[in-house]
Amino acid sequence: MSFAVIEPASPLTAGPTLSRARLDKSLVDKARSLRASVAELLATAPERPDGFGKANPAAAHTSRAAVRDLVVDLLNREAVALMASGRDPLPTLDVRTLVELVIAMLFGLGLLQVFIDDEMVENIDVNGAEMAFVTFANGEKLCYGPIAENDDELVAMVRSAAARFGLSERRFDAAQPELDLRLPDGSRLSAVMSVTARPVIDIRRHRLSDHSLDDLIGLGTLDEDLARMLAAAVRAKRNILISGAMNSGKTTLLRALAAEISPTERIVTIEQALELGLDRQVDRHPDSVAMEARLANTEGVGAIGMAQLVRRSLRMNASRVIVGEVLGDEVIPMLNAMSQGRSGSMATIHADDSAGVFRRLAAYAIQAPERLPLEATNLLIAGAIHLVVHLDTTQCPMANNATGPFDRDGRGSYRPSRHIASVREVVGAEGPLVITNEVWKPGPDGHAVPAAPLRDTTTALLALHGYDPSFREPIGLR
Repeated sequence: MSFAVIEPASPLTAGPTLSRARLDKSLVDKARSLRASVAELLATAPERPDGFGKANPAAAHTSRAAVRDLVVDLLNREAVALMASGRDPLPTLDVRTLVELVIAMLFGLGLLQVFIDDEMVENIDVNGAEMAFVTFANGEKLCYGPIAENDDELVAMVRSAAARFGLSERRFDAAQPELDLRLPDGSRLSAVMSVTARPVIDIRRHRLSDHSLDDLIGLGTLDEDLARMLAAAVRAKRNILISGAMNSGKTTLLRALAAEISPTERIVTIEQALELGLDRQVDRHPDSVAMEARLANTEGVGAIGMAQLVRRSLRMNASRVIVGEVLGDEVIPMLNAMSQGRSGSMATIHADDSAGVFRRLAAYAIQAPERLPLEATNLLIAGAIHLVVHLDTTQCPMANNATGPFDRDGRGSYRPSRHIASVREVVGAEGPLVITNEVWKPGPDGHAVPAAPLRDTTTALLALHGYDPSFREPIGLR
């Protein structure tokens, strides 16, 4: 199987280059040889004033421009030698591809980096060194490979990323066969080894890392009236829980809702592995702190879990606490935080529908050290959560003139349609039940349409923050 690569964008171009150039094995091998030569030069280089040399390897590894210069110099010398012997040098496109590949091998995730750098890629799933499945934004899914010489090189690549990215160095070995990591571009990497026959890597790219509700309107995630209501709810400091299945757009919606938070507010985000990246959006959120859970060290000590971080956030003078994803016993301190003066907090949770959110919360609560019974959990939920926003995903066939047209059998490419399907307002609890009103319910096409009215007190509060439910004409969000 030949390796197909999406050529990374040139720094001189305004957008990504979407042409797919074929890389034969000899070109990949050439890039590996160049990487080895550059590594040898780095190891033997004398100390230089700019820190690029063996005396300061950490500084050397941050100097991409210097490494690029080394690769170009090596290729130029080779070109001179080829021409002196009467042979043609490498084509310009091959030279550029080689330079970018060596940079990716030294600073990124090797051959996978070309997909990570492509704005049209959504998911990358690697099953061993020979096979990578790449899913594009238009729903097209293609298989590429090999992406490493062998599984050992694949594992070494992940270990290198674990050591360089994230707030602290993370292990990836037989004793710690799981890894969750945020890559520099905001993508989320999940890797496992030893518990699978081959090392497995899954990378979820967030193509929309800095966006607003207006952007999601354009993508069909929600309509303008619902966007106005949710924007007002954020400004009114309603506690919002976003639910949905895996890859339904929960993190994307959470970022868009967070864009409605005033830049004067202090935000603390808590995640198992950094992904939201609100702290990197300094224009939107200049006072934002990202906290990441930490695994135990080789001696089995030093672990800091999500629940502990939520409790710590209560001492950090945060205006809002945002939990990237509720996964377990952090649910109790999170609900306590929401009901103890941290209004306007948000979180995401996996659930099949908006009503199932409360069953999931109760299941997490009974597993927590507090072992709260259902009735107590429901009272805590009713006092903490104001709105549940549920996302759904449907597969929509692409138009015939789009990439991946239908074939003669009527089959073709499908693109995922991620949209809000339901919004529930929590109004109270009664024994084993959480009482809610579904104020937006799935319409004929699955997209949310108005249903039960909001409570009068909620309507009055949202009106103070710019929402008028009686005005249905499209208006721009702030």
